[in-house]
Amino acid sequence: MRQLMSWHWISAAISLIGMVGFAITGITLNHASDIGAQPVIREGVATLPAELQTELGAISIEGDQALPASLSNWLNREFSLQTAGHDAEWSPEEIYLAMPRAGGDAWLSIDRATGEIEYEDTWRGWVAYFNDLHKGRDTGSYWAWFIDIFAVACVIFSLTGLGLLWLKSPARPSTWPLVGLGVVIPLVLALFFLH
Repeated sequence: MRQLMSWHWISAAISLIGMVGFAITGITLNHASDIGAQPVIREGVATLPAELQTELGAISIEGDQALPASLSNWLNREFSLQTAGHDAEWSPEEIYLAMPRAGGDAWLSIDRATGEIEYEDTWRGWVAYFNDLHKGRDTGSYWAWFIDIFAVACVIFSLTGLGLLWLKSPARPSTWPLVGLGVVIPLVLALFFLH
């Protein structure tokens, strides 16, 4: 019993904030169409400096590849963005760089013949940001590790809670009918009311 209680409160402490956050974003995801949002879109155009255009002209890459450091640094300064960690799609005519992130995305396109750049950055707001965290969408490997560790803590919390229910149930006769409802309600909804 003491061991179960220790594991239960430790897993509860580890998963508390995550559980509250995932519960709230579960509601916002479930009602996404009811929550109004006005995306903020930032657009820009520019032309590559001659030295960068010459450098790109000498590169005959096709397919997915990172941007050269000189180009990446110039784009980061020019458009206030982070191109690191994103591979661009290279073709003879164009370099296209997609930069998705939680709560928004950005892209830019470079015409290889003229050096003309088009850029767009969209921010969908904080609700979209937290919804994307909930789904693990465009959040990176650190967040994926957090979700996995959080999920394990939730499983431990739930199983130790079940163990405590088992030990305490003789003194609480309503325990198993309530646990049964927790199983039957989602099962009935899933079997008969989902379409």
